Amino acid sequence: MLRPAAAVFDAYGTLLDVHAAVARHAPRLGPQAAAVSALWRQKQLEYTWILSAAGDYEDFAAITDRALGFALAAHGIGNAALRDDLLAAYRRLDPFPDAAPALAALRSAGLGTAILSNGEPAMLEEAVGAAGLAPLLDAVLSVHPLRRYKPAREVYALATARFGRQPHEIAFVSGNAWDAYGAARSGFRVFHLRRAPGPAEYWLDDIAAGRLTTLAGLPHMLGA
Repeated sequence: MLRPAAAVFDAYGTLLDVHAAVARHAPRLGPQAAAVSALWRQKQLEYTWILSAAGDYEDFAAITDRALGFALAAHGIGNAALRDDLLAAYRRLDPFPDAAPALAALRSAGLGTAILSNGEPAMLEEAVGAAGLAPLLDAVLSVHPLRRYKPAREVYALATARFGRQPHEIAFVSGNAWDAYGAARSGFRVFHLRRAPGPAEYWLDDIAAGRLTTLAGLPHMLGA
C-alpha cells in the first residue's frame, strides 16, 4: 500500500484528552467527577448530531457550555464558579503523551499533518497552542465555515481540499468510532484509535485500514 501524502487527525478524544478538564477539578466535584465528565462528553456529541440532523447549527464552544450545564444539573451541582473553571480548562486540554511524538515523526518523514475538528476556530487555536502541537501541524481545519458537524460528508472534504489530494491518499485518524466511520464512508484510509478496550462499532473492523491502541505505532503503519 502506498504511503499517504498526509495524515489528518481528529482533535478531541484523539490528540486531546477530553476528560482532562474535569480531572483538574476532580476534588471540587468529588465522587461524581467521572460521571460528570462522561455525561458532559455524551451530551456535547449528541447536540452536534441533533443540530446537523435538524439542519441547524450552534458553534462548538456554545454546545460545550450547554452540555456542561446539563451534566452539572443532572448531578445536582449548581456552582457557577466551578462551571466557569471547567469551561476554561476545556479550552486548554492536556494532549495525550503520544500525540506530539507521532506528529513529529510524520512531519520528519515528509507527510502533511492536520487537524479536522468540530471545534470552532478560536477554541481550536487556544487548545492546540496550549498543548504545544501548533508547530507540528500544517493546518487546523474547523467545521465552523460549513456550519455542519461531523460525520457529514462535506466536512471531510475540507481535508482533501487543503492538501489537494483524493481521500484515498490521506490517512484519517480518530479516537471516535462514529468519526472514523464518517471518514471511511468518504473514502479516506481510516485508522481507528481505541485507547480503551471495547467492542468495535460501525463496521470498523471491516472498513478501517488499521486499528491502534496508541499513536506510537502510526508512523510505522504509514511508512514514515
